[in-house]
Amino acid sequence: MKKILLLFLFFFSVPIVAQDKKMTTTGNITFEASVPFYEAVEAKNNKVYCLLNLKNGNISFIVFIKLFHFERSLMEDHFNANYMESKKYPKATFKGQIEKFAIAKINTTPTDYFIKGRITIHGVTKNIKVLAKLSKTVENKIIIQSDFSLNTEDYKIDIPFIVSNKIAKKVNVQLTAALQ
Repeated sequence: MKKILLLFLFFFSVPIVAQDKKMTTTGNITFEASVPFYEAVEAKNNKVYCLLNLKNGNISFIVFIKLFHFERSLMEDHFNANYMESKKYPKATFKGQIEKFAIAKINTTPTDYFIKGRITIHGVTKNIKVLAKLSKTVENKIIIQSDFSLNTEDYKIDIPFIVSNKIAKKVNVQLTAALQ
């Protein structure tokens, strides 16, 4: 009887706790560090992990560096081995909070929110604040979209002199996540 009661409590308590959080493992992040007149330097990663606490607006992201894919495999090899050193620094993380977050205010119209927190890339942690659009779908998913820039020098990502004029130091990042 005790086992049945424990199972009953477990199965009915998990959905209650889960309603306080939304998450995804299939967010998308794209970065672009191209310079005019040279080959495009851009990559995509569609395995971004995100967790949002609906009660307090705390949000976190995990991005595995090796999951960025380029059009050319040689770029991908150089990115992982030389620039991002993905064996030594396998992931980038962000932990922060959505300012003035209230789940009741989010609807189907995208609304601007600031997200501030700490981002760690290439072993370097920095405070950042970015603008993001949040909206809700009919299926009750929370959509987060953000475009922001990062400077490679801030994260001690060395770009060799021989290619420094072909790769921008300012990297444009686009993030989209549908949390359920």
